[in-house]
Amino acid sequence: MPDSPTQPRRFGLGLSLLIAGALGLYAAFELSLEKFLTLSDPSHVPSCDVGVLVGCGVNLASWQGAVFGFPNPLIGLMAWPVVITIGVALMGGVRFPRWFWAGFNLGVAGALVFVGWLIAQSIYVLDVLCPWCMLTWAVTIPTFWVVTLHNLREGNLPASPRVRRLAAGWFGWIPLITAVCYALVIFLAQLQMNAIPRVMIDLQNLFT
Repeated sequence: MPDSPTQPRRFGLGLSLLIAGALGLYAAFELSLEKFLTLSDPSHVPSCDVGVLVGCGVNLASWQGAVFGFPNPLIGLMAWPVVITIGVALMGGVRFPRWFWAGFNLGVAGALVFVGWLIAQSIYVLDVLCPWCMLTWAVTIPTFWVVTLHNLREGNLPASPRVRRLAAGWFGWIPLITAVCYALVIFLAQLQMNAIPRVMIDLQNLFT
């Protein structure tokens, strides 16, 4: 059956989703906590505000930090537990139908688009890099590739046999694909923000 990978493959997929979901949920929790502390005490300085370039206070206070009328981290508090649950279910041997995988893929694709927009806003508009936001970016990107390539190779998404074979071959290259995506974000941040030396200065000031 196209939606029934072998048990080791299913376990590995579930484990990757569990790890990504746990890290994403942690980042969402920390951002939500800082938002609530700031709302209760306007003089509160978020613990993630490391320096001029590295911090989450600017993001949380901006309209980009509440696109839908409520703090963005609340989306993560709702969405990442779903990813964790799916991961645990796969590790336990649960087999989901094709429509479920298609819906899940649509969700992670939407998350990637939203994260891409937030990355652009941070680099080109807000001129700040939020540590917890970056952790969210870091786990959303591989989650998209893991789910999409899995669905293509297993036939859960409409694709030709050639595309399915390519997806199966590329699946083992997800770490490299993810690293290339990270490098692209770093390149854009350096090009626009001169990020690397500014981050080094912020970290140096933090530890001195």
